[in-house]
Amino acid sequence: MGQRLSATDRSQLWRRWKQGESVTQIAAALGRRHSTVREAVGRCGGFAPTPRQRAARQLRLSEREEISRALCAGSTVRQIARRLGRSASTVSREIARNGGAMRYRATQAEQRAWACAQRPKRCVLARRPALARAVAGKLKRRWSPQQISHWLRMQFPQDEAMRVSTETIYRSLFIQTRGVLKKQLLRQLRTQRSMRRARLSAHTPRPGQIVGAVSIRQRPAEVQDRAVPGHWEGDLLCGGKSTQIATLVERHSRYVMLVKICSKDTATVVSALSKQARTLPAQLRRSLTWDRGLELADHKRFSLATDMQVYFCDPHSPWQRGSNENTNGLLRQYFPKGAALSGYTQAQLNRIALQLNQRPRKTLGYRTPADILYPNVALTG
Repeated sequence: MGQRLSATDRSQLWRRWKQGESVTQIAAALGRRHSTVREAVGRCGGFAPTPRQRAARQLRLSEREEISRALCAGSTVRQIARRLGRSASTVSREIARNGGAMRYRATQAEQRAWACAQRPKRCVLARRPALARAVAGKLKRRWSPQQISHWLRMQFPQDEAMRVSTETIYRSLFIQTRGVLKKQLLRQLRTQRSMRRARLSAHTPRPGQIVGAVSIRQRPAEVQDRAVPGHWEGDLLCGGKSTQIATLVERHSRYVMLVKICSKDTATVVSALSKQARTLPAQLRRSLTWDRGLELADHKRFSLATDMQVYFCDPHSPWQRGSNENTNGLLRQYFPKGAALSGYTQAQLNRIALQLNQRPRKTLGYRTPADILYPNVALTG
């Protein structure tokens, strides 16, 4: 049986949903089941319900409580009306429609008033069949609601009856209780979503988004052709029991550095990488290309500490860090998959890196990474 959400829960749910939080995040914040939050959001198609408002002339709960107390005290209808500043007929009808003087209860009368006041207004598409047919026809041709809305404005510039907003189309699709647009049309939308998601501000980072990330596509040509040393690729090599080490590979020479890290939170990773990078001469600290992992979310602090520009790969594109991916494969000879990596000291990692750097590589004409990089260190020293 589903959990019932209180008014406070519902208010917080929709506030968080508008801010772009996921159902999982909202459920955790409210301490509710995922299914409960999902059902509440899905029932409204992802649109926050419009808060109900009471007409100014309607009786308030406080007035109904005054009526209830006055009836118990034996006051007449006219006496109650004078006390409330209402007409006697208003008070008389209120008492009569809620069981009479002997059965009148303020809370029950208030609940009944809210229930009777519901006057669901038919949406624009339900009131205008020709407009609904035009919208459905364009949706079948895989037009977006925004395209349809603007097309209608241009096609029928003088006909207000053939106008509909983008949001109204989405509402009619996502809220099937309106009974206007068939559910099958949802499959014609590009995203094929079943509910509306919040449109976040351009300044609001989405979950999993790295703020201020510079794309790999903006790297200088000297990085791409590997002609100049000092450009690095990096990633985390993961082991068992949620352990990992950071790997850095120099693109020109394939020189490897291994960095011990205690956890993958961005503060820990950035501090460890910055400390390791500062052991290099300034000329070998030009740039770092990293995966989209959030462990480098604080990349600006890394750049400030090392004077190295950080570039981020496209999502799900490990080949853009080819040297690093290849090196991580070689490292599995030392760190088998599933093996915990927390027991290695930095000194042990340095020895393993030294072995790799002194192994000849086919891509280097069977020279070693150390053979390639050390002359550059000597030249810049």
